[in-house]
Amino acid sequence: MIIRELENLGYVVEFKLLNAVDYSVPQNRERVIVVGHRGEFSYPAAHKKRITAGEALGDLAMQSHADSKFLTASMDTYVAKYEKASACITPRDLHLDRPARTVTCRNLAGATGDMHRLALPDGRRRRPTVREAARLQSFPDWFEFQGSETSAFNQIGNAVPPMLAYAIAGSIRACLESGKKLSTAQIRKRRQPSQIELISA
Repeated sequence: MIIRELENLGYVVEFKLLNAVDYSVPQNRERVIVVGHRGEFSYPAAHKKRITAGEALGDLAMQSHADSKFLTASMDTYVAKYEKASACITPRDLHLDRPARTVTCRNLAGATGDMHRLALPDGRRRRPTVREAARLQSFPDWFEFQGSETSAFNQIGNAVPPMLAYAIAGSIRACLESGKKLSTAQIRKRRQPSQIELISA
């Protein structure tokens, strides 16, 4: 329905599932990106190198900070039960040798079973700080979040990772700068098939 509405406004509508990890974001984060245009648009090419959580966090990962929130014994027990019930193959700690799993408001701000957590060399586990969470979303260290810690985590968890946004913006800019304009007939020809059309085909 949304695609039809956009097409009725005179756009070629394209959509693609992108993973932020392919665009220098140290996190697996799949999102459908929908683009409407009247020229020629190409989604950005994936980067060859993937950035790990360890590369993004650097020395911060093994430190304990003044604002560190450590998991208590009861939280460790709760997490263990959660992981057993959800049949986790590997613990859901941040593994520094690979990209992080998806960063969300819930697994940053809340003490939940699937919360992000860092295992320190002394065996303790702690939740990421606001700055660490921001790095996992590819925010630069100079970027400031306003409000409480919970508000900052919500801003981070809801954000489009800046490096993914930058890659998409580059493709949009290239489309606009190309100067190519499709005719109304060409735009109509490129309409997406409806679900009914796909079923009956």
